[in-house]
Amino acid sequence: MAVKKRLAQYGLHSERVMWQGKGPSVFEQELGDLEQQLGLTTVEKAVAWAQGSSIWPDTFGLACCAIEMMSIVSARYDVARFGAEVFRSSPRQADLLIVSGRVAHKMAAPLRQIYDQMLEPKWVIAMGACASSGGMFNNYAVLQGVDKIVAVDIHVPGCPPRPEALVEGIVRLQEKIKAGVPPAYEIRGVAS
Repeated sequence: MAVKKRLAQYGLHSERVMWQGKGPSVFEQELGDLEQQLGLTTVEKAVAWAQGSSIWPDTFGLACCAIEMMSIVSARYDVARFGAEVFRSSPRQADLLIVSGRVAHKMAAPLRQIYDQMLEPKWVIAMGACASSGGMFNNYAVLQGVDKIVAVDIHVPGCPPRPEALVEGIVRLQEKIKAGVPPAYEIRGVAS
């Protein structure tokens, strides 16, 4: 009877719904609760899900962290499970920049140029202690963190970080994207 009452509330006035003492049909029994059977969402959530589930990284490997970054596409770590297996060589086809290793001041301009060529929305992962803060190289030649020239979304710690740590960083970035958190350049602005 509960199903009949619910269907009547939806405005269905068929003979089966209005018939007293008649049980629900097979269709009504299979349908159950209408709200639980339908997948309802918004366009924004669907777009965020699509963006988070298909991240295409652009590699910017400069030192030992790059070897660890390369290993995430192997069968052991299989980053393809997360939709990030398509490493792009062109910044115009990528939406995630993984900066792995120490960035010398000479490489700051090319790094910024690659970042500027990426289409929006774009995200950045600083992989390793050197990319995040300069690491052990506290001297005039090494940039003390890539967040001085690009807006970083995720910092992956370690010297060098294990491939599992980078996969964890990618998963955390996907969670941010799917939750609707805007990229770092929209929150903090791009460093000049």
